[in-house]
Amino acid sequence: MLTTAPETPAYLPAWFAARQQSAWQRFLAIPAPKRGDETWRFSSIKQLDFSSFRKTPVSGANDLIARSTGLEAPAAKLVFVNDELVHVESRLPEGVICLPLAEALVSHSDLVQTHFMKQETRLGSAKFAALHEASLTNGLFVHVSDKVEVEGTIEVHHWIAGENTVIFPHTLVVTGKSSKVRVVDIFRSADDVAPGLAIAVNDLSAGQNSQLDYVAIQAFNEVTRVIQINETSAFRDASATGFILNTGASWARNETLSRLEGPGSRSDMLSVSIPAHEQEYDQRTFQHHVSEGAYSDLLYKNSLYDHARTIFSGLIFVDKDAHHTDAYQTCRNLLMSDTCEANSMPGLEINADQVKCSHGSTSSQISDEEIFYLRARGIDPVNARQLIARGFSVDVVERLKNNEVEELVLKFIDDKFAHISSRGA
Repeated sequence: MLTTAPETPAYLPAWFAARQQSAWQRFLAIPAPKRGDETWRFSSIKQLDFSSFRKTPVSGANDLIARSTGLEAPAAKLVFVNDELVHVESRLPEGVICLPLAEALVSHSDLVQTHFMKQETRLGSAKFAALHEASLTNGLFVHVSDKVEVEGTIEVHHWIAGENTVIFPHTLVVTGKSSKVRVVDIFRSADDVAPGLAIAVNDLSAGQNSQLDYVAIQAFNEVTRVIQINETSAFRDASATGFILNTGASWARNETLSRLEGPGSRSDMLSVSIPAHEQEYDQRTFQHHVSEGAYSDLLYKNSLYDHARTIFSGLIFVDKDAHHTDAYQTCRNLLMSDTCEANSMPGLEINADQVKCSHGSTSSQISDEEIFYLRARGIDPVNARQLIARGFSVDVVERLKNNEVEELVLKFIDDKFAHISSRGA
């Protein structure tokens, strides 16, 4: 996978072909991460050997379409298998472009070019962002025109099928002035035993006074590796919410950067992760306050079982003229075993006046008093611990403020807890 430059299909625009060629050269030129790099502190560098992975033709598409269940009545539904679109349905209103990225590159080339991968990847995975840009063939493109509100949710399924298969899913969502949209990406494996690799990027651009909600549900099998790069821009009076659920993968790296680029803009950065057995989740965040009078709030919660590991490294960065910034950052770890490991490194860098900023992290186990309280009401110790862990996650999920999406997320959370219980954790 890493020795031959990918070929851009001839039907795609020249600017995109040039971007892919340039990205391939950057991928080759950027050194691989090293153990001493601050952006990879505590990380398992050995997970970055991707030489055995390759693109694989689609197989079993009909079965995977049938298994692509989520919301009861999504506004649109797309299913990708190994980055190839195999199913689409839509009841979106006029003023909304919702297309596979490969098609949008042809039919809306200028619009895609304006917004495609504009932010600098600065949290450690610049090399792999370049590989993604050089290798991607498809994904989702959504553009919502001014004053158009999408009722319901755009639901997208991304499947990995086949042993040692690599995919490069890309999600590009742009909202116009005073518009509204919600997108849910669901990432899964076709089976439980085939190793896979996903190097995913999402670009979110929330225009003036718009609302853009994005949910990523990562539920790959436990022999798959993931790098997911999330880049969000929120302009004047816009609201952008990004939520990540991690239940699958043997190793997952999430890098999330949010830029507050206009007064009154708001960014909510949310995550729930439930690693068990030997799973490792590595999350790096950057709340960049470019404009004055903006608000950001980060809440990440991890429930760790067995020998699982998590890493959280977050920074609130306030630019020189970003006065009256209001920013919060919280990471909480619930340790469900004596052998799990949680590493947290919250941070602040403030270069403006009259700001309100706070950051912090906690790690703790379930108290004996909580277990005693539930046992006194007839709940056995195993179920008591699972109920407490579920409740620990729920307050993050409730901040999505959409009952149907919350129920979908909780279904994946409950599936993970059931899987943990079945293996005696």
